[in-house]
Amino acid sequence: MDLDAELAGALAPLARGADVSVALRDTESGAGAVYGGGQYDAASVVKVGILAALLLGAQDGNRELNGAEHAYAEAMIRRSDNASATALLRVIGGEEALDAANGRLGLTGTRAAHAWGLTRTTAADQVRLLEAVYGANSELSADSRAYIAELMGQVEADQRWGVSAAGTCAGLKNGWMPRTTTGLWDVNSIGRVRSGGRTLLMAVLSRGHATKEAGIALVESVARAAAGVLGPAA
Repeated sequence: MDLDAELAGALAPLARGADVSVALRDTESGAGAVYGGGQYDAASVVKVGILAALLLGAQDGNRELNGAEHAYAEAMIRRSDNASATALLRVIGGEEALDAANGRLGLTGTRAAHAWGLTRTTAADQVRLLEAVYGANSELSADSRAYIAELMGQVEADQRWGVSAAGTCAGLKNGWMPRTTTGLWDVNSIGRVRSGGRTLLMAVLSRGHATKEAGIALVESVARAAAGVLGPAA
């Protein structure tokens, strides 16, 4: 089966010309698909990558995170606190260090920006990041992976939209921001869900929405449809 074609057939009627890209992977079978392409503004989904870079650096230095780093990390993921993300980007060494960490984790189409929300990324790269967080074959240690997964499972209730619409037991991070040049919204969601007996890693990136709410509605509708493409587990 051509899963990319199946995914395109399921999502095209929902997208209706919207600028959206989706990638997903079944963690057990390895089956996956991608719809759309190109780079998108990461917005706050980049915060998962910043935390991964922080933990890689701590591993390299054979040290634990200090109290301030833990506080920043928890605020950045659970509450999507922007000041904490800015502080941790400085701690890891800036956008060059984030690019280096992304390279270690297999991200090939992501380029970090000093204004971290403008980091450019792809849906496929975000699924690779999720594989580094939730999979055993990763530069991240088991403890580092567990820490990121724990925080992604504890985001505040009003931020638990997005790919969570596709299933249950979601661990996720969302991103949203209006672009000052256009007034239109970027709305993104990445995470892990259980759907149809499968565990799926999914990334939905989108832009050009008149409102945040319109973006969320699109992200959730395509996430549900994307999960259905793989069908129930055998």
